[in-house]
Amino acid sequence: MNILFFAPHNDDEVLGAGGTIAKYANEGHDVYICEVTNGPNSERVEMLKREAHEAHEVLGVKEAFFLELPMIGLRHIPTGEINAKFHEIVKQVKPEIVFLPHKGDMNFDHAETTYAAMVALRPFNVPNLREILVYETLSETEWNTPTMDNTFVPNVFIDISSTIEKKLAAMECYRSQLKDYPHPRSLEAIRALSMVRGTTICVAHAESFMLIRTIKR
Repeated sequence: MNILFFAPHNDDEVLGAGGTIAKYANEGHDVYICEVTNGPNSERVEMLKREAHEAHEVLGVKEAFFLELPMIGLRHIPTGEINAKFHEIVKQVKPEIVFLPHKGDMNFDHAETTYAAMVALRPFNVPNLREILVYETLSETEWNTPTMDNTFVPNVFIDISSTIEKKLAAMECYRSQLKDYPHPRSLEAIRALSMVRGTTICVAHAESFMLIRTIKR
């Protein structure tokens, strides 16, 4: 299968679904990452790309795309421009499963990423698409205003007991983004969340998702 993960910012894919990425790769599936934004500092952009490539190598990612749209500025870009870039990625990858950020996250880039992706993922555009899921991102999903529309309510759980160490190793590659505990973007917090999600399904470690759409054939 071709599996596509959209990440608004560098490291979101690891925080939200690093264990699942590694699990799919271990099973022989082709995993693709689309990193949507970067910042204005060219040296920092290149540093983050190097960190991303290192993390993706740990996880077994087949290919990563970097759209290089402005960080914290997606909602100021013409909608048609963003949609066209997302459409090209979807057309190239032809995914069967897609993972998106939660639209209720604190950073507006997450919501804009999900909106643009959903336009590109309309059924007539991607006939092979089987499933769309939403992941949670530490320091974004849990910090926003807890309204009904913003709340992350997981209903899909993936056992990552066999790949939690790869997830943590991949996050260590993002040296510029990693924080000390008790910051949520710390190795300890990432492990703790995986344990909490794991207890929901009685496994050691899990990642949780919200199902947007599934198609049974």
